[in-house]
Amino acid sequence: MYERKLTRSRDKFIAGVCAGIAEYFGWDIALVRILYLVISIFSAAFPGIIVYVILWIVMPEKQNLY
Repeated sequence: MYERKLTRSRDKFIAGVCAGIAEYFGWDIALVRILYLVISIFSAAFPGIIVYVILWIVMPEKQNLY
């Protein structure tokens, strides 16, 4: 049985956080990035940046399966 883990993606724009979330839930990466941007703008951007940095630190990077 395959265990799903929330990890940063190798399909990075900055750190792979949005792409990792999209891969975990099976969503489109561009949609997650746009939603993050819209939510950040409407929350005065600062909280969105803090959340992104925290996730960047907390989420492990995807490991090779070799």
